[in-house]
Amino acid sequence: MFKKFLTMIALLACLLAPFPSLADEPSAPETIPAVSAAEAAVEAPASQGPRLEEAVSINKVALDTVWVLFAAFLVFWMNAGFALVESGLCRSKNAVNILSKNFIVFAISSIAFYIIGWGLMFGDGNPFFGIEGLFMLTGADNSPAVGGAYKGVYSAMNWTGVPLEAKFFFQLVFAGTAATIVSGAVAERIKFLSFIVFSFVIVGLIYPVIGHWIWGGGWLAKLGMFDFAGSSVVHSVGGWAALAGVIVLGPRLGKYKKDGKVNPIPGHNMALATLGALILWLGWFGFNPGSTMAADAGAIARIALTTNMAAAAATLTATITAWVLLGKPDLSMILNGTLAGLVAVTAPCAYISVPSSIIIGLVAGVLVVMAVIMFDKVRLDDPVGALSVHLVNGVFGTLALGLFAEDRFMPGTTGNGLFFGSSKLLFSQIIGIAGVAVFAFTVSIAAWYIIKAVFGLRVSEEEEMEGLDIGEHGVEAYHIKVGDATP
Repeated sequence: MFKKFLTMIALLACLLAPFPSLADEPSAPETIPAVSAAEAAVEAPASQGPRLEEAVSINKVALDTVWVLFAAFLVFWMNAGFALVESGLCRSKNAVNILSKNFIVFAISSIAFYIIGWGLMFGDGNPFFGIEGLFMLTGADNSPAVGGAYKGVYSAMNWTGVPLEAKFFFQLVFAGTAATIVSGAVAERIKFLSFIVFSFVIVGLIYPVIGHWIWGGGWLAKLGMFDFAGSSVVHSVGGWAALAGVIVLGPRLGKYKKDGKVNPIPGHNMALATLGALILWLGWFGFNPGSTMAADAGAIARIALTTNMAAAAATLTATITAWVLLGKPDLSMILNGTLAGLVAVTAPCAYISVPSSIIIGLVAGVLVVMAVIMFDKVRLDDPVGALSVHLVNGVFGTLALGLFAEDRFMPGTTGNGLFFGSSKLLFSQIIGIAGVAVFAFTVSIAAWYIIKAVFGLRVSEEEEMEGLDIGEHGVEAYHIKVGDATP
């Protein structure tokens, strides 16, 4: 036993032999103070200065590009969130149809935005639409970013150093989101082909024209309107288009009784809806912080926090409001409360303090529940609450920017007007809301009526009763039947 012990000691000594003892450890080298890239460039020898500055510039472009693309990937993943929320909140007999719409809409968006949408939105042109860089993303990068008009929608940072392809992809996922919003509001009764055609219209025309007004140096940008990440450009545009579609389509069969009462049509899978809402919450950390268009650590961190706190506050007030008005804390209201807070903070998230984001979220949570009730009272059938989430709170979020923006985040833009904002900024936001509403709704309802005349818009009553999965796609989402012993 003693020999075994000595053997173990010898082996241990051999293993430790290559490593110096603590007593022999050399003294720690003198700490080298961290210096910024700018300081390093100044202190470097003159012969190294230009090369160092060039290296720093290249690294900054690479970092910014990685950040922009990573944020875009998060926004792309929101397609999965929308698919799960919408299919979960609708009936099982329409699940395949809803999933199909949410899947194909990004493919449609990619083609439409590439062919014409990008040029209309960011091409040099006039205050109303771009006219250069149209058709297949041809020509030089003619976006106003080159001329300094589009400064990454944040402070003085511009995104001119980010490759054109990265800019395009980031903007593409936003365009796709606007089209996806429409899907839920018109669910369970629209023809698949008609939805595809309208998706081309919104991404190829409606969304980019309004985007040019606000993000492309157009007339609303010159007026002084701000929308950091898209409460108006993305969410209210999708909301106005959805409202027009709901009006032209009409309600689902059996939704409203002759005596005016609402017949609830519950969703078939709240687990899917909940998972979808969580995916959307995660995706919003690409949506809002990613709109810095640059890897600015301080800005990204603060925007992520204002985004999250608005969502959290809205979740709580939506829960309480539903509990008070409906008698129960309805899960669909809780989920839509979260999304409402995210939509509402999207426009102002970079220009407000964290306490202000909480206030915005608190209001958004109340608004979304009351809006759901209101739309049912006026017999506008929205199966998933898209109008209440994206339209109502898109408008509110744009207004909230004018109410809560602070001068320290928007130097020279705001003053000491209502709340933290200025009366001038608030006026610009109101004009922007009105301009977006008129154009988006008018063009959308015209497009819906044209599609209805050419292709037809609504499925037959028989198909709606049976379910769009069979009628439109010839396949069911769920095949297992009670008593079916087939392996």
